[in-house]
Amino acid sequence: MMRRAILIAQVAMTYMGTVIGAGFATGQGTIQFFTAYGFYGYAAILICTLLFIWLGTKMMLISARIGAFSYEELNQFLFGPFFGKAANLIVFVILFGTTVVMLAGAGSIFEERLGASYIAGIAATAALTYVVMRRQLQGILAVNSIVVPMMLLFTALIGIHTLRSADFTSWHAVQTGTEQHWRWLVSSLSYAALNLAMVEAVLVPLGGEVKDEKVLKWGGIWGGIGLGLMLVVSHTALLSKMPEIMEYAIPMAEVIQAFGPVLYALFIVIVYGEIFTTLIGNVFGITRQIGTILHFSNDILVILILFGCFLISLIGFSSLLAYLYPLFGFVGIALLVSLMLSRIPK
Repeated sequence: MMRRAILIAQVAMTYMGTVIGAGFATGQGTIQFFTAYGFYGYAAILICTLLFIWLGTKMMLISARIGAFSYEELNQFLFGPFFGKAANLIVFVILFGTTVVMLAGAGSIFEERLGASYIAGIAATAALTYVVMRRQLQGILAVNSIVVPMMLLFTALIGIHTLRSADFTSWHAVQTGTEQHWRWLVSSLSYAALNLAMVEAVLVPLGGEVKDEKVLKWGGIWGGIGLGLMLVVSHTALLSKMPEIMEYAIPMAEVIQAFGPVLYALFIVIVYGEIFTTLIGNVFGITRQIGTILHFSNDILVILILFGCFLISLIGFSSLLAYLYPLFGFVGIALLVSLMLSRIPK
């Protein structure tokens, strides 16, 4: 019983850790997909949370029953042999693109918050990723088991401070024009689609290896609930500082600065950790996919992937996030709809 509970916690934390990357933890993604729509952002978060619980769990259960090694097998099951190849290409592009964003986010933390070099931050993060990737899935589980509980505790502290200090009378300043056109609903679906396509890289192999369906079900449920709660707290904190907060590359850091130097320093460490958990999940998924085509050693594949992402990440964090995340969200809609319509095999 205790071993099953530990496995459930590991699955839930790995789920959360893969989703909570640069856009989530820094506040950029939360602003773009939820906070820009004011109070309607709460409705969008509720829908997104339900989709995370339902479809994330379903993804792992299907993977367990078909014995999937990588997201390639799941996509072929969902879309068939021909369209499955196209889906694999799309997911690969999403994973590669978000990996670039994660590296760029790490570089931004070094540059904007620590006063160090942007390139040095990316290089150091890539080196650390290589070390963790030598342990494959076990390395991912270990890192998430450390970082995600810290993030949950820190999120609770942010919630308490926000409720105590926020000026709720100023929230009417958030834009209201887009709310009337139900764009917040499209934004919610896009965000869920983006992240479900991204977590395929980790949840599919996890489902294929764990196989215990009770562990996968409860891990998916608690992982989805945890993501929803963290989104609510992040959205509330950012909403209290709109619209001036939108000009920062790491807007959540500006919120935390008002809470004192100790929480601020802890936040920088945790944000870096959350970026790192998503980064290693993406690299893991890309490596498994490429490894079925190019029969290189895992170490060489990781180095090649990180080098390619490093070159593209020189474009800059904010620019990449602004253009890639919404685009990938719409592309991932096909996966979201297919998961909704598919049946779990017996």
